[in-house]
Amino acid sequence: MTASVYTADLFSYRRRPTREVMVGGVGFGGSNPIRVQSMITSDTMDTAACVAQTLRLVEAGCEMVRITAPTVKDAANLKNIREELFRLGCRVPLVADIHFKPDAALEAVKWVEKVRINPGNFADSKKFNVRDYSDAEYAAELERIRERFTPLVKLCIERGVAMRIGTNHGSLSDRIMNRFGDSPLGMVESALEFARIARDLDFHALIFSMKASNPKVMIAAYRLLVSRLDEEGPDWNYPIHLGVTEAGDGEDGRIKSAIGIGSLLADGIGDTIRVSLTEDSHHEIPVARALAAPFAGKSAETSPAPGVKPGWPLFEYSRRSSERVLFEGITGPVAVGGGKTVAVVVPRRVDEAVAHKRAGLGDYQPELILEDLPLVEVDPLSDEEIDALNSVTEPRLITVRDGVSLEPVAAFRLLASLVDLRHPMLLKDTLNPVSGGEFLDHLLTSATVLGSLLCDGIGDAILLRSEEAPGQSLRLAYNILQAAGVRIFKTDYVACPSCGRTLFNLQETTARIKASTAHLKGVRIAIMGCIVNGPGEMADADFGYVGGAPGKVNLYVGKQAVKFNIPEGEAVERLVDLIREHNKWVDPA
Repeated sequence: MTASVYTADLFSYRRRPTREVMVGGVGFGGSNPIRVQSMITSDTMDTAACVAQTLRLVEAGCEMVRITAPTVKDAANLKNIREELFRLGCRVPLVADIHFKPDAALEAVKWVEKVRINPGNFADSKKFNVRDYSDAEYAAELERIRERFTPLVKLCIERGVAMRIGTNHGSLSDRIMNRFGDSPLGMVESALEFARIARDLDFHALIFSMKASNPKVMIAAYRLLVSRLDEEGPDWNYPIHLGVTEAGDGEDGRIKSAIGIGSLLADGIGDTIRVSLTEDSHHEIPVARALAAPFAGKSAETSPAPGVKPGWPLFEYSRRSSERVLFEGITGPVAVGGGKTVAVVVPRRVDEAVAHKRAGLGDYQPELILEDLPLVEVDPLSDEEIDALNSVTEPRLITVRDGVSLEPVAAFRLLASLVDLRHPMLLKDTLNPVSGGEFLDHLLTSATVLGSLLCDGIGDAILLRSEEAPGQSLRLAYNILQAAGVRIFKTDYVACPSCGRTLFNLQETTARIKASTAHLKGVRIAIMGCIVNGPGEMADADFGYVGGAPGKVNLYVGKQAVKFNIPEGEAVERLVDLIREHNKWVDPA
């Protein structure tokens, strides 16, 4: 499959052309800049709190605000929220977030500029049933969906309201799951089913999203979506909304968001973004604006390598098959390539700076010193250097030479496409190191570059140089490896960002769960505020802590609920007991 199926060129920037979709007075797609949006966390029935939080988001730079509408009553109160915002002079577009309740959507669309529906649960309840659908049964299901969905589409047309068809990994309908699996393909097909109904009614004010908490799944789903839209025809050029759902908080949430959102923006995909953090929502805006900033007004580039085919699969993860090379590391031999763990390389100055406290670094250990490696630096634009490298029979550790006239992701992709597979590859987060700058910028840049390549399956070792502080650069390198899912060395948390549906304080609860479980290396724990973001959207977590009712928590093993209606005050302790029961618990050191 060629690179042109989801982006004009893998080695140069070109923003995907789309039609413009108006949401109130704000344009999305077309020639508009990448728009930044967020979601409030207040109870939708608390008008004053919703208005105050919306105003704070707008002040921070948010261009569209989403509000949950879990019931018809909540949806009706959007009228009061909208009127109060208008009275205060705020005209920010509002989006109603709908799950399970078509009637709530029909009420909400009277008061907002956009409605978001999840095709996995708009007309279906999740039962996790396993069955085979005949073609006739499948067609009958689609007709049932058409009957449920058509009234909303017609009302959107009548009122001039836009729609986001937002698929989430793990919350697909049983019908889709049985035919396509819980996969990027299933996510895309779920959205296209609803889009075809909308198009049959001549409704085109559509925006798509394909969210997942796993950046690899999210990236693959968006790529496949764009490919399928292109295959459908030139008038399927709808704008795309990007987001990594349940990214979590702190550094981890920002890194995971940068890997998913940043890598797709660099490929020219994405017209609006939301960074989902388990923090007060106004903290999301500076991160989203920083991710979008490099692409503001960025012009299309001329391809440096026309006709070169990618050396890796585009729609599923598969690590590049290099050969194993052994090096003398800081504390012993380190194998690089050949499917071995991605290694962390540091300049000598970083190792010297942390040598006195190595015992206290835990898993954040430098492994190889850059200056001691027999590294072959290559300009991927030089045919002579590529030919010379490919003529060498034994594997060499290779990297892109500093200062080449390519962006880092394009440079390493091109190198991976031209050199023989046997050579393991050292990735760099920058090819032009400079001193100074803000840590957030370093974090986002490094995560975008290294995470994008690692999710492509490229890279056997990494070198992070954008952040000069030795301890921070080491921590950042390891956290990028964890977020990209290529080196698991600590507990992995999937935490939703909270909204008006949330049944407990997510930030406080997440902190308590982390305090009890942060030493469980390799265990994945999902913390979900309600059933909407519960057993489906936590996808491949080992254990789940899900709001079941006010003050009550349900506990899950995988997607199966096993403990119900546990008082919130006991729930963290009961979660620990559940982890013990399944032999995943170890006592902290």
